[in-house]
Amino acid sequence: MTSPVSSRTADGVIKVGLMSFAHMHAASYARILSSTPGIEVRASDPGQAERPDESGGPELAAELGVDYADSYDELLAWRPDAVVICSENARHRTDTEQAIAAGARAVLCEKPVATSLADADAMITAADAAGAMLMIAYPVRYSPTFVALKQAHDAGRLGTLRGLHGTNNGRVPSGGRAWFVDPVLAGGGALIDHIVHLADLYDELLGHQPAENVYAVANSLMPGAPVGVETTGLVSVRYPGGLVASIDSSWSMPLHGPTWGGLTMDAIGDAGMASMDAFLTRVDGYSETEQRPLWLGYGANLDTIMVETFLRCVRTGEAPPVDGRGGRRSLAVALAALESVRTGVAVDVVA
Repeated sequence: MTSPVSSRTADGVIKVGLMSFAHMHAASYARILSSTPGIEVRASDPGQAERPDESGGPELAAELGVDYADSYDELLAWRPDAVVICSENARHRTDTEQAIAAGARAVLCEKPVATSLADADAMITAADAAGAMLMIAYPVRYSPTFVALKQAHDAGRLGTLRGLHGTNNGRVPSGGRAWFVDPVLAGGGALIDHIVHLADLYDELLGHQPAENVYAVANSLMPGAPVGVETTGLVSVRYPGGLVASIDSSWSMPLHGPTWGGLTMDAIGDAGMASMDAFLTRVDGYSETEQRPLWLGYGANLDTIMVETFLRCVRTGEAPPVDGRGGRRSLAVALAALESVRTGVAVDVVA
């Protein structure tokens, strides 16, 4: 457990810095933070110069109604209590280390935690050495449907789990945030993007048992991504005791589909089975005006629940639901899948 963060402001307000608008969730986090009582938020997006065709920088900050700093040095000189990192995956390590070195006592980092296990380990070490909290952004962990499924499992209603199957599908993201299809900045394509969400849910259900090995296949058939970036993938993960979990991590949602994608999971036990759809709270329809299907969501906003959880951990010092080590375990599954695709054989997961 980390120590509670003592606000440096005289009125008890928690200061939160937002590093980068590169990730598409950054705007959502900024809106939630800026509308939360007792929170003062300031953003910086110096990487906007490398993304000239995408929203960001001082213009997006102004649109969101948050203060803006021209550089990370300027942002961190403001001495934020906590930092939210929404930069490209390959930059998570350097941004986390810079924030912690500047005195931030808590970091919420976008998933995946990093693009290599070495970088993830360095982030964990930096947080541990400073006594800082490192939390990884997995909003589906807070889905009421997943909470209910886990409660059913914990109560013994499913018996011993024998298999898990999940889907996390979306659109090829090259249109809005092109770095998602850059194998260096993203660390891969659909596999690195979508395996980790379900790997994290499996990790929680199975009591944080590290996966043993992974076999994966992938292709690049979906249009919109550069040659060599996988757009579809099927993954099998073996856990201790012989349980096998599958993951469909494809960017298979059509460009003009009703939504960005979705996430589902089936948990099969020897005493019962439970299924979840993280975005089932919706009304489906069709717009004759726009001549396209509609997907009108309602119910819980998972980003809001996650950010509120982060802020509670900041205030109280309680351990986050997904810390750096949890992020590392799900990253290890995704990296093993990428290696399996490259080699054509099952790959042991690095503990």
